[in-house]
Amino acid sequence: MRLNVFLQRAGIGSRREAERLVAEGRVSVNGAKAEPTMPVEEGDAVAVDGKPVAPALRPLPRLFLMNKPVDVLVTHRDPQGRPTIFDLPALKPPRWPRSHPRVMSVGRLDVNSEGLLVLSSDGPLAQAMMSPATALSRVYRVRVRGQLKPADLAALARGITIDGIHYRGAEFTEEEGHEGRQNRWYRCVLKEGKNREIRRLFEHFGCMVNRLIRLQYGPFTLEGLAPGEVREVPPGKVKAFMDELARKGARP
Repeated sequence: MRLNVFLQRAGIGSRREAERLVAEGRVSVNGAKAEPTMPVEEGDAVAVDGKPVAPALRPLPRLFLMNKPVDVLVTHRDPQGRPTIFDLPALKPPRWPRSHPRVMSVGRLDVNSEGLLVLSSDGPLAQAMMSPATALSRVYRVRVRGQLKPADLAALARGITIDGIHYRGAEFTEEEGHEGRQNRWYRCVLKEGKNREIRRLFEHFGCMVNRLIRLQYGPFTLEGLAPGEVREVPPGKVKAFMDELARKGARP
């Protein structure tokens, strides 16, 4: 196993962060300073800043749920100086204590979208949640100008290819009683999350999305979260969720 993969699975951070630690000389293998391309075998003693690390010693990851507002980017920093989720009060002291971990987003919502965003302290867990192999459901409520025909709904359920990109079958259901003169609401359930997937699927059938709200990601829901608010997932629920991913063959 490559050293950066070992460190990632031990919960040290992303592979890039692991490589940075190695380059800074902070990682040792069997008492010797580690090299970037060094392989790690079972039984090797790996340490970071003199402290032993291993997947078996990895602390339980932490997950947080955010209700992302519109007009906020999902990134750590923006070259154009636009506001990001990390500029929101909920992710800055004192509401985000310095003892809290550094977190990354599990997938993204574009600047014009809102709703549930999952934040993880653990790279492997975030990657497992985003993997098409785990097929976690993403549930959205979407307002569009236009209307999908029954044939369009059937095509979406089968899966379609647009501009050479294949989109897995998804469930699109029109909400009854919410029809406007020009706009209609749909409930959409996806099993993967390609870039701007919902918007592109509607546009393919001549509809324009003008509001998109994510309600659910896997077992986690938006319920009870005000815009901009963050809530931590209880450790017991995180552990149960990771066990379920392991049963599906994922290795967070």
